[in-house]
Amino acid sequence: MSFSQESNTPPEKNDVQVEGLQVHIQDIYTEDSLDPVYHAKAKILNNAFQEIGMGKYQWRLFFVAGFGWFSDNLWPATPGLIYTSVTREFDVQGEWMLLAQALGLLVGAIFWGVGCDVWGRRWSFNLTILITAIFALAAGGAPNYTTLCACVSVWSIGVGGNLPVDSAVFLEFVPASHQYLLTVLCIWWAIGQLVGSLVAWPLISSFSCPSAPAPCPASSNKGWRYYLFTMGGVMMVMWFLRFFVFNLQESPKYLMGRGRDEEAVAAVHRVAAFNGKTSNLTVAHLKEAEMLAGGSDQDRAEMDTSAKAAAMRKLSKFDANHVKPLFATRKLAYSTSILIVLWALIGLAFPLYNAFVPYYLQTRGAAVGNDSVFITYRNQVILSIMGIPGALLAGYLVELPILGRRGTLAIFTALTGVFILLSTTARSTNSYLGWDCGYSFTNNVMYGVLYALSPELFPTKDRGTGNSLVATANRIFGVMAPITALYANITTSVPIWVSGAIFVAAGLIALLLPFEPRGKASL
Repeated sequence: MSFSQESNTPPEKNDVQVEGLQVHIQDIYTEDSLDPVYHAKAKILNNAFQEIGMGKYQWRLFFVAGFGWFSDNLWPATPGLIYTSVTREFDVQGEWMLLAQALGLLVGAIFWGVGCDVWGRRWSFNLTILITAIFALAAGGAPNYTTLCACVSVWSIGVGGNLPVDSAVFLEFVPASHQYLLTVLCIWWAIGQLVGSLVAWPLISSFSCPSAPAPCPASSNKGWRYYLFTMGGVMMVMWFLRFFVFNLQESPKYLMGRGRDEEAVAAVHRVAAFNGKTSNLTVAHLKEAEMLAGGSDQDRAEMDTSAKAAAMRKLSKFDANHVKPLFATRKLAYSTSILIVLWALIGLAFPLYNAFVPYYLQTRGAAVGNDSVFITYRNQVILSIMGIPGALLAGYLVELPILGRRGTLAIFTALTGVFILLSTTARSTNSYLGWDCGYSFTNNVMYGVLYALSPELFPTKDRGTGNSLVATANRIFGVMAPITALYANITTSVPIWVSGAIFVAAGLIALLLPFEPRGKASL
């Protein structure tokens, strides 16, 4: 098997050629956007994965990585699903629970996003799901509202790290020809919402206090606890599958970015062997590419592998060295800044509307003559189902030359805002549900593209930090939504108008992104 990439595309002027190996995979960045040594070696690894192809390892990773998307939609929606039951039982303002969640998501986005660039992808990949499972189960047995809020906050720390970590992991193992699958992974996001709604529907509607304003003892209100026990158990099964069944290799690009070329090559060979193939990649290929790009082995010292030294290295690396490369050139800084703005705006708009969907449906149902809890959860299931074809459509649209990632993101972000604004015209349950179905569909296309586009535009060695930056911006602005709800009347249409307008503005801003990753290899 030849370690050369067949292509009709002429070599780029910054292609690295070594004996027996030539890379012609076009990458996202211009030659001055990355460190030349890292750029050259990343191209070699891209070629290695293109040679291996999309095999068993990548498809199984598609399955277990999807758990992160599943969790990322399920758990932020959970406080909305249990909102009414919890507030009636404890006689409290539910917005404090939503604030606890927002703060946990913020901490998780910062901690795990940077952490996976410091100590690697594998531990972060497994621990985020485990933390969510443990504290979701604990929340089901919460004796009071304070304990419940604490558990919600900690499980959200786990949830906040899912996509910054999982998107980086998946992108770093798939060949360039299949990077679009990062968009298709959003189908798990829709499935998470659907499963949560299907479980909440019978449990919360059947085991909750009557709607009449009367005392609501815990003995008559166990539905929300059953729900947390059930979904916490589901997350525990997902963690078991990730940790004990699927053997995640450390990312070769992460290892290469850390100067651990031998381990990077070994990881590539293990993936190839799992797929029943062989790879011709050697450490010599990476060394020769490094030398041709202007690097050297000088000053590389033996690393102290003791536990104490490893811990000190991890602590010492929490600095700006992972942030500065994301702003290394004017064009890269512009790209990173636009992404941060997009995630921040959507972080404010999404919870203003979506976190309160069950509550909105109940209050809107009462306004049009139907305040049945059954109808509320039935509608929530319908909305969840609408998200599944949206995720699949996203995977198709991002590969169209006329749209690509930028065009698809811009159109469907703006359409999400339009459907939100149109929902304020509803005068019946069915018309309101119709507008919401449009919102759910376009919203899933938008998130499918956004979650894929962002990690594609960050270089691997700092991808976790880049994901962390945008996720942090998203979560900081997400904290504003429950704070707003504490002091505003959320039964009016004002939050809907604000949310819709923000989505429309974000759609226009998406057109300003300077890089289009369609058809190009991520570095």
